[in-house]
Amino acid sequence: MAKTLLDKGEYVTIFDNLSRPGVERNLRWLKEQYPEKLNIEIADIRNKYAVHQAVAQADFVFHFAAQVAVTTSCEYPETDFDINAKGTLNILEAIKNSQHQPPILFTSTNKVYGALDDIDLVLENNRYQPADDHILEHGVAESRKLDFHSPYGCSKGIADSYIQDYIRTFGIKGTIFRMSCIYGPHQFGTEDQGWVAHFLLKAMRNEPLTIYGDGKQVRDILFVEDLIEAMLIAKNQIDKVNGMAFNMGGGASNSISLLELVAKINDLQDTKIPLKFSEWRPGDQKYYVSDTRLFKNLSSWEAQTSAHEGIKKLYYWLLNVQDKATLQQKAKKVIV
Repeated sequence: MAKTLLDKGEYVTIFDNLSRPGVERNLRWLKEQYPEKLNIEIADIRNKYAVHQAVAQADFVFHFAAQVAVTTSCEYPETDFDINAKGTLNILEAIKNSQHQPPILFTSTNKVYGALDDIDLVLENNRYQPADDHILEHGVAESRKLDFHSPYGCSKGIADSYIQDYIRTFGIKGTIFRMSCIYGPHQFGTEDQGWVAHFLLKAMRNEPLTIYGDGKQVRDILFVEDLIEAMLIAKNQIDKVNGMAFNMGGGASNSISLLELVAKINDLQDTKIPLKFSEWRPGDQKYYVSDTRLFKNLSSWEAQTSAHEGIKKLYYWLLNVQDKATLQQKAKKVIV
């Protein structure tokens, strides 16, 4: 998003505590590419004073900051709450109390819908599929009742609900994207978040990959460039989408199971990823696919990058990054 806005000639402030491994590489890259119009604030959304100062200078707020892992939320629920719930409240208060009240776009999560245990599933080859033909064709819609599961689902759900209420009660402007699985260049995925990139990195390093559950759980994946396009539409048409929450993902045509992704990677590398299997993790949904028709009907947006094409793009980007890192290491040894 920062790159896209900077390419359009806009000034951008990145507000980040750099806690996620790999983000410092992205920040360094952005600073090198855009030295003039990029402002960097190394700060934390739990610091309400820093948040108020940043919001005071903003025309629009993209709220991506979060504790992103269900597993971490189960281990450290208080920290998860402080970041996702209290941190979001800090941002909302800063917007409400500012003179100009910039609009906000918040990235929520499909975990606000819970485990979806009431959706009857059938097993077909290497994936779970809904028995209901309507859900199979379109995915899960926004009409689905909220049912927070796991501390992470609760904290993100609280933030989701608070944003909707601040729009309703205090008249600020904003919209919510309940995200499925986002992937693409500059993503350094981990076991807990960014699983498409994580699977690819494991394969490139020829390291064993742990699958939690049976690997037949299904998600829809959305290429990051398609997501950015949707976000820019929401930003430019904020009055039209104000107060609304949208399920945002690749949709049924870009759904994939974990085992199907492994098979694609095996084909790309012409090798076989060594797999290990472990117990299901808390709050893991066997099936989640976004029904994106609500946003599409309002904006004509739809995902343009197929799962097959997007996985290849990310694979070759990561391959290039890995090769550069190897060359740099070799160069350092030669110099020494």
